[in-house]
Amino acid sequence: MKTCHLAIDIGASSGRHIVGWTEDGVMKLKETYRFENGLIEKNGHLCWDIEGLVTNVIAGIAATKSAGFEPAAIGIDTWAVDFVLLDENKKLIGDAVAYRDSRTDGIREKLEKEASGGGGITFAEQYARSGIQYQKFNTCYQLAALSKEHPEQLAAARYFLMIPDYLNYRLTGVIANEYTNASTTALVSAKTCGWDEVLIEKYGLPRSIFGEIRLPGTVLGELLPEVVQKTGFRSTVVLPATHDTGSAFLSVPVRDDKAVFLSSGTWSLMGVENKTAITSEESAKANFTNEGGYEYRFRFLKNICGLWMIQSVRRELGEKTGKRPTFPELIKKAEGCEGFDGRVDPDDARFLAPKSMIREIAAALMENEKTGTGKNSAASEDGTRCGEKTARAGTDPVTGTPFSVGETMQTICNSLSDDYARTVKELEKLTGKTFTSLNIVGGGSQDEYLNQRTADATGLPVYAGPTEGTALGNLIVQWIMAGDFRDLADARSAVKKSFKIKRFDPKRR
Repeated sequence: MKTCHLAIDIGASSGRHIVGWTEDGVMKLKETYRFENGLIEKNGHLCWDIEGLVTNVIAGIAATKSAGFEPAAIGIDTWAVDFVLLDENKKLIGDAVAYRDSRTDGIREKLEKEASGGGGITFAEQYARSGIQYQKFNTCYQLAALSKEHPEQLAAARYFLMIPDYLNYRLTGVIANEYTNASTTALVSAKTCGWDEVLIEKYGLPRSIFGEIRLPGTVLGELLPEVVQKTGFRSTVVLPATHDTGSAFLSVPVRDDKAVFLSSGTWSLMGVENKTAITSEESAKANFTNEGGYEYRFRFLKNICGLWMIQSVRRELGEKTGKRPTFPELIKKAEGCEGFDGRVDPDDARFLAPKSMIREIAAALMENEKTGTGKNSAASEDGTRCGEKTARAGTDPVTGTPFSVGETMQTICNSLSDDYARTVKELEKLTGKTFTSLNIVGGGSQDEYLNQRTADATGLPVYAGPTEGTALGNLIVQWIMAGDFRDLADARSAVKKSFKIKRFDPKRR
């Protein structure tokens, strides 16, 4: 077999090891390992099992060897914003607190109030320098929260590492901050693409913990001897775009510069690639972000709640019934309720980490009914709704709310497709471009019903695929480093002929 490479792609709900190689310019992929990921409650916070991640990363590399592959290089990508601190002995300080934790509640407001007295910092000032949108869990706010709750941890810190940086350190012993993930901290300058000294000072953070920023395409180091002993072979660890969205955008088989990108997974990241950041007041007001990308591209995009709502509903139904429905089964429920007109704002903070997503959606729908902002009713007089027998004013026996599973799912589909359509219009206004297509990559590209609804809502043809967009983008950087492709344009051309891309044309409604 030709030389192969390994992408370790870790998301909020699962991780996977995918081997990639090329044959006559065609990309080939093989999954060799998959594991569950999720939040744990620890010391009063929602945290990641960071040592569990390390264990699975190494186990997956060993499984790759057992499957008959010895990758020449390995790259890791994960979600953004979360971090760990190391002390002078390079040991972990505290826990790897997750972005869905509540510790950042009210932090922005406190900083804004302090700014009026000469301290703190306003979001407007931060955005003008970093170009990163407001999210209450931004790394800068997490660090501000940590400095209030555990100032001793920051005092003892000598190194700041994002999650993939830490995993790379455990594989190689090399400490480094990778650019695409670092940019999501809102502490990196949109002009210099380096750490912003003013912002770090404004947050009262120790400058010494932030190391040299390295770019995707950098060789980091060799696997440590103890890792080689566990995995059974030697390999080199390289830096892809370690932010999963940064990798996913690289896999989009874009046809021209008039295409909108959508990386669809737990989060929906919707936007375009720009050569320079857009940090205008209008952009800040619309809450678009300028995340660092490969070759200093800027991913000008908006974070949308995404499939998190569906994932949460699926998990809850599994707990209620003892068997998790499949994603196709849930989508079929939504299709059966196409006449239901319920809508919510998927970007509302109430949907970030509710105790029950099903009940939170129901509560929002009932609030809409009271305010007259949504119909929310498609029931017949005999109580049958969407083919499901339900008491008209009563409680659905499955969901425990006045809304059936189908109505809940249709609400999510309505809400996401509407949000996508709004975002396209905002993108056109802020960039001055008129877009002619929408390209969806990632797991969500398999949802044909939502793809069609998105085409209908946006009025744009939707091109769906490839599914493994993030891992593929990770591998693309490695392939370019190895000489399999000349550049990103060459690799994107290969994506078109390597994977099935399905088109969805908007229907007249």
